[in-house]
This record gives sequence, C-alpha cells and structure tokens, in this order.
Amino acid sequence: MNDIGRPGGGSALPDDETLLGDLDRYLDELDPPPDDLVQRVQFALELENLDVEVARWERSNELAGVRSTATGTITFTVSDLTVMINLAKVGRIHRIDGWIAPAGEYEVEVRVADHGIYSAHTDEGGRFVLANVPSGTTQILVHLGSGEHRRTVVTPTVVL
Repeated sequence: MNDIGRPGGGSALPDDETLLGDLDRYLDELDPPPDDLVQRVQFALELENLDVEVARWERSNELAGVRSTATGTITFTVSDLTVMINLAKVGRIHRIDGWIAPAGEYEVEVRVADHGIYSAHTDEGGRFVLANVPSGTTQILVHLGSGEHRRTVVTPTVVL
C-alpha cells in the first residue's frame, strides 16, 4: 500500500511554506520588481494631499508608460481639458513642448523624481516649453483658475 499523503507516511509533495518560498525565489530571479519601485510609489504618493484630477492617456506611441530614448508625442485628457506634449531628448536632458486645449493661460509644473519641479506658463494659445528637463520619473501638473476655483490636473507618470 502507498503511504504518501498519510500522516507519518511521508510525502512526495512539499508543504505550503516550502512551495511558497520556492515560488518567491523563482519570481525574484525571473521577474524581480523594478529597482526604483519604492521611489516611483513615493513619487506618486507625494500628491496625496493635493486635490487633483488625474488625466488619462488619449493617444500614445511607444513612449507611453515606458522609458523613452527618442522623441515622441503623448496626449492626455480629462473631462474638458487636453494636454499634448512632444518630447525631444537633447543629450542628457529633455525638451518638452506642450499645448493645452482649450487655449488659455495656465500654470504648468513638471515634477521629476529626485530633481524637483520645473515651472512654465502657457501663452494665450495654450503653448508652453520646458527646455532643460532631466531624465527620471515625470508627471505634469496643470493648474487652472485661481482662488477657490483653482483646479489641478495631473498626468500619469512617464519615465524620461
């Protein structure tokens, strides 16, 4: 008779803790979390005390949500606002040309993890330029209105 699986009879199957430990090691080896995962989470959480609307990707090319090495255009939308940015890498820095619709004068902030905030104002046509943006995890904030009616829209992160 076979004693496998009976108490005290030996087992060909590992216990749950051994199985989970092996699975953990396997995943760490083949698909480890990104080295900067903690940094990215902390970067995103910095906005938790700010009342913001989160824009969504409208159209995206190969740069969307990935590390970029070239130029490209990304468009974000939220209810009544569209933000389109064109990214161009110049050496170790990036140039961001942006357009906001509907056209108007807005305050724009580009947050780059470990590098701070870079600010610009749009012209009356909704255009802005930031010429010296370093590489890193990046978000764009657009501030609309002022006082009690001030509203902030934030884009998903892009890693430049």
